[in-house]
This record gives sequence, C-alpha cells and structure tokens, in this order.
Amino acid sequence: MSAPSSPPPPPVHRPEPPLAGAEREQLDGFLDFLRSAVVWKCSGLTDEQAHQQLVPSRLTTIAGVLGHLIYVEQYWFCVVLDGRPDPWKDALALDRDAEFRAAQEMPIERLLAGYERQCGVSRKIAAQLDLDRQLPFRDGSVINPRFVLVHMIEETGRHAGHLDLLRELIDGVVGE
Repeated sequence: MSAPSSPPPPPVHRPEPPLAGAEREQLDGFLDFLRSAVVWKCSGLTDEQAHQQLVPSRLTTIAGVLGHLIYVEQYWFCVVLDGRPDPWKDALALDRDAEFRAAQEMPIERLLAGYERQCGVSRKIAAQLDLDRQLPFRDGSVINPRFVLVHMIEETGRHAGHLDLLRELIDGVVGE
C-alpha cells in the first residue's frame, strides 16, 4: 500500500515545550509542539498524496484531518472563547463531516496555510484570556480557557497520531 520511501518532509520549526514553567507556558508549549507536528506531517506532499484514501473511512485522509483541525481551532478559539458566530454551524447541521469533505476539494498547500493562519489567530485569542475566566458555553453552562487549551492538546495530539500513520502509509516517512 505504501510507495517507496521518499525524503522526509522539509524541516519545520518544532518548538519544544518548557520542562519547567508556569501553567500557561506549558499548555501553550505542548499545543504549539503538537501543531508543529501536524504541519511537519502534512508538508512536502502532493495534492494526490494528501487526498489519498488509505483506510476504510473515505474522509480520513491527510487533507481531511487537516481540514478538521482547521475547523476545531476556529471553533474552540474563535467561537467558544471569542464569541464569534460559527461559520460552519449550518453546514455541520446538514453534514456532520462537512469540514472533512470541504478539505477533500482543497489543495494541500492552501490547507496548510489555512491551518497555520488559524493557529496564529487562536494563539492571539488565548493569550488575551486568563485561564480561569468563565465564559458562556452550550446550554447555559460555562467553560474556561484552560479547558479549551487542554482539550486542544488532546484533539491535536490524537489527530497528529492519525497523520503519523497516514504519512507512513503514503511514503514511509516516520518520526514524531
């Protein structure tokens, strides 16, 4: 199923999370480390490779996972923490996999640029908020930025693992 091994993707800045530091520094550090893993695993691919279906779920492609990660960055930081309207609300009400499907129609370079741009927006929003600030959430409950950062570490880490496996199946490139 995999093609012959190709050269590794181009180097990507991989910020190491601090071994010691304040809670905010460590949360931001781990999330940025995982974001850089996503960029690294998606870099250096052709559009054909990024859209290649390698597992039974036709939406679990590198492009699809990257489209989903753009969406969750936008949702959790722009919508939940910053109170902006959700531009995906109607599409997701009709198709719960809308962001995966939309990504299947986009070039990988556009997706990568969109992901990096959205991560920059997410960083700015999070930096303005105290970790303990309570914000309104679904059904009248409250949420704080700490929860969002921890959740995004989990979400990004899980999908970085998917990207690891997909990338290895595509061209044999392995590594964290």
